[in-house]
Amino acid sequence: MAHHHEHEVKTKKSLITTMFLNFSITAAEIIGGLFSGSLSLISDALHNFSDAISIIISYFAMLISQKENNERMTFGYKRAEILAALFNSVVLVVISVFLFKEAYIKFFNPEPINGAIMIVVALIGLLANASSVLLLKENAEENLNIRSAYVHLLSDALSSVGVVIGGICIYFFKIYWIDPLLTVLIGIYIIKESFEIINESVSILMQGTPENIDLEIVKREIEKLPNVKNIHHVHVWQTNDDDVHFECHVNLKDDVKVSQSKEVMEQIEIVLDELFDIHHVTLQMEYECCEDVGLIKKVDDTIN
Repeated sequence: MAHHHEHEVKTKKSLITTMFLNFSITAAEIIGGLFSGSLSLISDALHNFSDAISIIISYFAMLISQKENNERMTFGYKRAEILAALFNSVVLVVISVFLFKEAYIKFFNPEPINGAIMIVVALIGLLANASSVLLLKENAEENLNIRSAYVHLLSDALSSVGVVIGGICIYFFKIYWIDPLLTVLIGIYIIKESFEIINESVSILMQGTPENIDLEIVKREIEKLPNVKNIHHVHVWQTNDDDVHFECHVNLKDDVKVSQSKEVMEQIEIVLDELFDIHHVTLQMEYECCEDVGLIKKVDDTIN
């Protein structure tokens, strides 16, 4: 427990440091973008700002996840992080569309850009992003939430490399159209990442089956157990990105005692834990409930 607490404290410190680094990068790139006239630098700044917000969400999600469930919130507050991620991603898409509009105008009405300022500010951003990546690398291997922030920061570092290259082209070769081009490329990348988060968030909020779980395989593994005839009314959902819940009705082969059915339940829980990393399990034990059942609620269809 002490080791876990120390690791948690270290993770929080890394997140706070990374958050301040990203806000500093954002401020520097917005100022540099305004002075140099570089739209790609401003778009990169908005990308960094969005990541700083996502880091804040990750930090508060760690605090909120420690709160106990209560009578009003029986599943706790884990989905607050999912709602915030969905909101931030939608805002990012809107910002990217606005940047596309600005890039379109600059393609046809190019303005002089100070390549030297663009290069210096982008290099500062690259250095800060690389530091942030190193700070979160260790924790990213153990925590999916932190890993998501880590991937975003890594993409920021790559984006900064692109802006540096653009600054060099402008400074030495006066290729001003490369600035709106970089803006479009960065915007496309941001939209791609945002839609992936939106899809995952919506899937979790709609209680969709996690992508890494195949219900047919789960059914097959459980029905291998000697006392299980079949399972039906199966539901698998997530409360956040790594907290998976499972429930089903279990049709037993024999009319066994409650103590024996408890043994079957424990066997099913072991299968779900070891093969599918599912730890929250609710089972309803039945006998001769239905001879012909599907995986998802065929009985209900017949009644209706």
